[in-house]
Amino acid sequence: MFERLDCVCLHTDDLGKSLDFLLGMGMTEAWRLDRVLDDGRPWTLVGLDFPDRTSSQLVLSTHPDRRDIEVEIRVKDVGKTYDVLSKRGDVEWLAEPFAIEQGHVAVMKADDGNIFVLIGG
Repeated sequence: MFERLDCVCLHTDDLGKSLDFLLGMGMTEAWRLDRVLDDGRPWTLVGLDFPDRTSSQLVLSTHPDRRDIEVEIRVKDVGKTYDVLSKRGDVEWLAEPFAIEQGHVAVMKADDGNIFVLIGG
């Protein structure tokens, strides 16, 4: 079911400072998404590429409530993966599948406490 590591997402309270550091380490900004929470608070996601373009990305997030490191795993079909994993007793769903700009996302917590963001079609 898991195809590959899509990215690791890190929280930052100071996007400019984090970008200055990581861009200085040779990374390049690949994309940026500005979003607004339902309560009106803005937040931003910035995807960074490593010099080796075959690598997964590093993503910075300023989400005010999500401060943990997120490991994002690429799957072919988020809905089908959700259906299969929902039958297991060792997975807790923190977010059922929902649409994003290019595909779908679901967030699961494994029995060992690790959280995975599933991203794909």
